[in-house]
Amino acid sequence: MQELKDKIFQAQSEGDIASLYVLEAQAHETFDEDTLMAYYANILDLALERLTNTLENMEKLDMNEVQDFATLRALYEYAIEHYSAGSATDASALFEVLGGISNDEAFSAAMSVHRAGCDAKIPFDDFIDEYVDMVATQEGGKFYISFFKKEISQ
Repeated sequence: MQELKDKIFQAQSEGDIASLYVLEAQAHETFDEDTLMAYYANILDLALERLTNTLENMEKLDMNEVQDFATLRALYEYAIEHYSAGSATDASALFEVLGGISNDEAFSAAMSVHRAGCDAKIPFDDFIDEYVDMVATQEGGKFYISFFKKEISQ
C-alpha cells in the first residue's frame, strides 16, 4: 500500500494526470471510499489547473498528447457528473469550454451534442436512452460519448 501511495504522491507532485489514471485500478482495489473520493478530487484539481493555464495561454489541448488527453478526460467526467446530477446549466458551460479547448474535431462535435442536450433540458438518462448510440460509442473506444442516434432539435 505504501508503494502505491508513493507512486500517487509522485504523480501528483509532477502534475501527471495520465499516471494517476494508470494507477486508478490499483487505487480502487486498495483504498476506501473516502480515500478514492480524495483521489479523484486530486485528478480534478490538476485538470482544472491545466485548464486554467490553457485558457490563460490561449492554447488548445492536443488529444494526441498524453497529459492533454488525461486532462480532457477528467474534465469530461466532471461535466458528465454535473449533467447526470441534474446541473444541466453547469454541464452545458463545461461542455462548451471542452469543445473549445480541444484540437480534436470529433471530440468538439460530440461536446456540441452534449451541450445541446443540456440546453434543451433533456434529462441525462433520456439523453443516454434516446440520443446516444451506446454500442457504437463502446466499439469506438473513446473515453467520451461519441456516437448519436439522432439530432437534438433546439
